[in-house]
Amino acid sequence: MMETPGSSSSLEMDSSPSSSTTTMSIDKLLPALLECFGIILCGYVAGRTNIITPTQAKGLGNFVSRFALPALLFKNMVLLDFGDVIWPFLWSILIAKVCVFFIVCVLTLIVSSPDSRFSKAGIFSIFATQSNDFALGYPIVEALYQSTYPEYLQYIYLVAPVSLMILNPIGFAFCEIQKWKNRRDQQQSKLLIVGHVVLQVLKNPIVFMVVFGIAAHFVLHQKIPAFMAEFIDGLANSFGGAALFYLGLSMVGQLKKLTRSTVVTLILLITAKLLLMPLLCKDMVDLLDNTTSPMNHSSLSDYAFVYGVFPTAPSVAIYAVYYNAELEVVTSGMVISTFLSAPIMYVSAWLLTIHWMDPQLVMRSLENVSFHISIVSLVALLWTITVMFLSKKFKRLPHMFTLNLFLAQLLSCIGMILWNFVVKEDNFIGQVLTFTLLCTSLYSTFIWPGLIALSVVLIKKYEDLNGSRGFLVIAGWGIPSIVTAVMLITGQKIPNIIDSSFFYGRLQIICTTVVVSFGILLGGGSLVCLSRGSWAQNDQDDDGYSAFDAPQVEAEHQSLIEPENSISDQACLTCDCAPASPMPDMIISTNKNNNPTPLTGQCEDVCESADCLLAQMEELQQVTDRQMARHVLLCLLLTVCLLANLSSCLWLLCNHSPGRLYLELQFFCAIANFGQGFISFALFGLDKHFILLPLKRLFSQCCGKKKKEQPQPDLPDDIRTTCVQFNKYHMKMCFRDIVKKRRCGMKTRMDCFLGCELVDWLLQVGLALDRGEAVLYGTRLQQGGVLQHIKQKYSFEDSQLHYYFTT
Repeated sequence: MMETPGSSSSLEMDSSPSSSTTTMSIDKLLPALLECFGIILCGYVAGRTNIITPTQAKGLGNFVSRFALPALLFKNMVLLDFGDVIWPFLWSILIAKVCVFFIVCVLTLIVSSPDSRFSKAGIFSIFATQSNDFALGYPIVEALYQSTYPEYLQYIYLVAPVSLMILNPIGFAFCEIQKWKNRRDQQQSKLLIVGHVVLQVLKNPIVFMVVFGIAAHFVLHQKIPAFMAEFIDGLANSFGGAALFYLGLSMVGQLKKLTRSTVVTLILLITAKLLLMPLLCKDMVDLLDNTTSPMNHSSLSDYAFVYGVFPTAPSVAIYAVYYNAELEVVTSGMVISTFLSAPIMYVSAWLLTIHWMDPQLVMRSLENVSFHISIVSLVALLWTITVMFLSKKFKRLPHMFTLNLFLAQLLSCIGMILWNFVVKEDNFIGQVLTFTLLCTSLYSTFIWPGLIALSVVLIKKYEDLNGSRGFLVIAGWGIPSIVTAVMLITGQKIPNIIDSSFFYGRLQIICTTVVVSFGILLGGGSLVCLSRGSWAQNDQDDDGYSAFDAPQVEAEHQSLIEPENSISDQACLTCDCAPASPMPDMIISTNKNNNPTPLTGQCEDVCESADCLLAQMEELQQVTDRQMARHVLLCLLLTVCLLANLSSCLWLLCNHSPGRLYLELQFFCAIANFGQGFISFALFGLDKHFILLPLKRLFSQCCGKKKKEQPQPDLPDDIRTTCVQFNKYHMKMCFRDIVKKRRCGMKTRMDCFLGCELVDWLLQVGLALDRGEAVLYGTRLQQGGVLQHIKQKYSFEDSQLHYYFTT
């Protein structure tokens, strides 16, 4: 949205020192964050340098989860004073978690494929709701509230076990249902599945120790016997440092597992965990907690927001391993959410502890942020639009609609820059004209992501949008223009307002809510429709071959494939440079100093012919590439920004005094709205074939000679092992199955294969579990010199690019 800040009065609601200095203390927050993430870093370094091996790390993890944490829970359950507990706060947090769990579960069931629908729903729902409360959350809460509200610390021990005993069993049940559906016989009774789920919950030492600790609380009268107190304290005190160190160990190598196919899922999960969860926690406390004083109520509401930002617990990865469900998404998401949560928590706490806040100063700061972001984004958009025109992609679909989005983003940046100057002058006509440009273009940026996603759906179904092109363009610019015109005609300008998002007061916020909601419904619905289909299997790589152009390009490929009985003495790796020789036994020495050697009769250089038919075919593929995955990712990221805008609108409409955490959301919306150019630039401004590859060739020409003079360094062990095993056990069969003779000139042929063919083969023989892992396998083969692109232009991709085996 336009980052709808409230009026002056709404920002003055807690500007007095008395309301801000007694709620939390930020003095110890930064040292606590440095302590936690410093220990995490030590664990990561220890694992990265192999000081502690993965096997040893598992032992530490077992100690933390089966000894230290249960002892800590038992101790706190026994000593817990239930008389100080504000139960509406606990119900609020529980309801918020249930809502997030339900939303993630339902959406996953809708969009996922049937073969893994239930296991994904269970694991993803647990990922979004189970927080790292004890290892990372408790030190943060202790630093913030130990000197002001020490009773808040005990809520950590109450909320986490309730989540483990109520929500996690539901997720486990979904995973067990998937296991039951995957069995061929499916003879296992449903009662047995329920019993298995209950057993899994009871076997969890955390759940068992919480129940046992609550029973001991009443039996021992809130006092641990002296003979066991020191023993319990020793185990409990060992948890903090050991858990954080183990968290660092568990992060080693996880981001390498992240593939393009998991990025979309990861973005949605992190949005649910770090945006939806804290907002719902705060809103539920605001709605349900009516029993405490206004100051304590505000403090509990802020505490609920901070609690919601806690990152995902490492134990979710254990569940993913146990059920063999989406381990790459879970582990990568755990790492990313952990490091994203730190700045969010610090900024939130900083805003809550400001002693005094001038509303006019806040609005000026917000305008300055929007102004400076707009300037940088304007430059990025000019570059991106220039690339679109020079590459002539704007003539194709869906790039034609994407260009309209870029133009809307460009106009919104220009409007914000002009507004920064016009608002300082007493020129009503100039302000209205500038506001019209800014409002219309910004509303257009809210509509176009949904229209682009809709166009992708229509292209998938109808291939061509002859009659719909004009309709979509008119909708993308007409709807924002109509809404702006209605607001200008029926609205009334708010005097002494410098913020463009509040120029027409509450009416403008309502209009923004309607436009944003429409954009979210249109974009979200279209993305769900895409996920329900099988289009992603035909469009795995965002720079690769487009399935929509398959018939034409595939026909061209078939015409270049030579028959099996063609004469072989003309075949050559490059044009007329050497005769081919039959493939020898592909067994190479395991000596680390041995490098792959080319076959006798084959050329060591790439094809330098400017008329290479295969290279021309690849260029044709790039020209016809619709970059569907990039468009989907663009729509998804912008839809996430729209969710933040909608939250900001509803927050302001439903609260007369929105509070200071609202400012954090405001600044995020300002950056998201006027910084959209950065996303557009990252996805479309750095065109691989128009920008990056020419720079890469230029760099190779400048540095190629120096590289040839330098000895080749030893390959990493994992790459060397992959290459040796492939050459020794798989090369013959792979060559026989996928390598074909293709014409690269009028009289020349070469033995080569397509990148997507190797990916399919690796999946078929079981060397990779999914296409992302297969691409990593092929990349290692290329790094080890086993295969290479015919022109050495591209790294290995799951696409219609041509590669050959060098050995």
